[in-house]
Amino acid sequence: MNEEIRNLINQADKAIKEERFDDLMNFYTDDAVLVVKPGMEVQGKENIKRAFIKIAEYFKNSIEPTQGKMLMIEAGDTVLVLSQTLLDADNKDTSEYSMERRATYVYRKIDGKWLCAIDNSYGTTLLD
Repeated sequence: MNEEIRNLINQADKAIKEERFDDLMNFYTDDAVLVVKPGMEVQGKENIKRAFIKIAEYFKNSIEPTQGKMLMIEAGDTVLVLSQTLLDADNKDTSEYSMERRATYVYRKIDGKWLCAIDNSYGTTLLD
């Protein structure tokens, strides 16, 4: 497993928890896509930042993402990450969104640095 990417995901999760959204954008490619919720995607760092601010507000500024089991498939400068993503928040019991997900992330190595190009915490449940 690519430990560098695992560490980057953990650092990004910490930035989300601490609401350091400017710092969070350092983990994304310029053209990255974030699946905000099923049926809604945003592209580009500014749109992703705005989406994370709204997500934080939805979860009453208490969201705490963590990763469980992970599997990574690497091909050259691209890595597919399959991850058990767990969310905790003050209003988790009333959220309409699953707090335990099987996420899919795609990372690309650009100028020697791994960056997230696709952030899909809903994984294959988008097919449901």
